Amino acid sequence: MSKSNIEVAQIQRSSVKEKKYSMNIAKKEKWAGIFFIAPQLIGTSILVILPIFATFFISFTDWTFIQGLGNMNFIGLENYEKLLKDERFIQSIVNNIWLIASVPITMILALFLAIIINKNVYFKSFFKVVYFMPYISSIVAVAIVFQLLFHPSYGPINEFLMMLGIENPPRWLADSNWALVSVIIISVWTSIGFSLIIYLAALQNISIELYEAAEIDGATAWDKFIHITVPMLAPTNFFLLITGVIGSFKAFELIVVLTDGGPGYSTSVIVYYLYEQAFENLRSGYASAISILLLILLLAITLIQWFGQKKWVNY
Repeated sequence: MSKSNIEVAQIQRSSVKEKKYSMNIAKKEKWAGIFFIAPQLIGTSILVILPIFATFFISFTDWTFIQGLGNMNFIGLENYEKLLKDERFIQSIVNNIWLIASVPITMILALFLAIIINKNVYFKSFFKVVYFMPYISSIVAVAIVFQLLFHPSYGPINEFLMMLGIENPPRWLADSNWALVSVIIISVWTSIGFSLIIYLAALQNISIELYEAAEIDGATAWDKFIHITVPMLAPTNFFLLITGVIGSFKAFELIVVLTDGGPGYSTSVIVYYLYEQAFENLRSGYASAISILLLILLLAITLIQWFGQKKWVNY
């Protein structure tokens, strides 16, 4: 064998070894990745994915969980047909839609406060903590405090309104016309801190050069806000809108502690009605149908927002 042939053979053997070595590394990295994601994947499958399929199946039955699996009867779409005619369920959906009104209100107030704190306020860290405290506070504690504040006879809010000359102030949580408004006010108060922190982070990522260039062109403060701040905050607005809408559909603790769905189902929302049917009336199949419809509703809203954001979100 000539010297050139020997060199070629050595090069081929070394390339084969390199390929085997790289394949071994790729396999090790693959198994390492599987090892790290396995706990999360197993937990999500057991606690989320499997319950969704189980709930979907149970929604076609008249099962009551205290009777055991042996008494489960398949009834088809009967639960869904009842839901579409259930006035209380429809009222819960309407209340949830009204509760969504707290999302844009929260975003507007949070953006206004974020702009002020970001530019013209000393002790910024202090104000961040002050506004963020309600968000991390216990919902039960917050609800109890507002029950006292909104007391129709002896609450500080109504006493203050009477001092201003209002003889018949709202009865707030005790009035079916004002109870949902009260819940929206509390929702805004508890959520504004989270939106504020997100907006502050987004505002600090906007390049100052954009504002300086706009000033050179003679732009006013309003022009800079409309043509620079708002477009640059579009991804943040999209994120807060989606999380806010989904959060409003999951409202539960505040309703349970404040009003228990009343008065007269004026504050009943979908999750509360689901809880009532599942654990008070023990209608597991009916409650499962409610949860499936809630899932479909949330998916539809998220998809609408997701496709709509392509027209107004600038990345």
